Amino acid sequence: MTLGVRASKAGLRFEVEVKVRASRSAVLGVKGERLSVALAAPPVDGAANEALRRLLAELFGLPQRDVVIVGGEKSRRKLLELRGVTLEQLLARVPAGA
Repeated sequence: MTLGVRASKAGLRFEVEVKVRASRSAVLGVKGERLSVALAAPPVDGAANEALRRLLAELFGLPQRDVVIVGGEKSRRKLLELRGVTLEQLLARVPAGA
């Protein structure tokens, strides 16, 4: 499976599917064309979105401000934008399967 990544003016955009209230937060891999992520945080008061931004910022060595939720803030399926990451860096750090 291949992650569906699109270039934007500011960086790279791709879809993420989130599973909340998991036992631990982790990037699970690529499922279809989306990145699959498990989050320990509940979907309350933006906690899951914040946990997602924190997890991906740590994975890619970015400040949290460079991980932007462009769409789907209240959905399990989100559109994310990473700023300051190349396609090669993104693919090198994402596990292959979910």
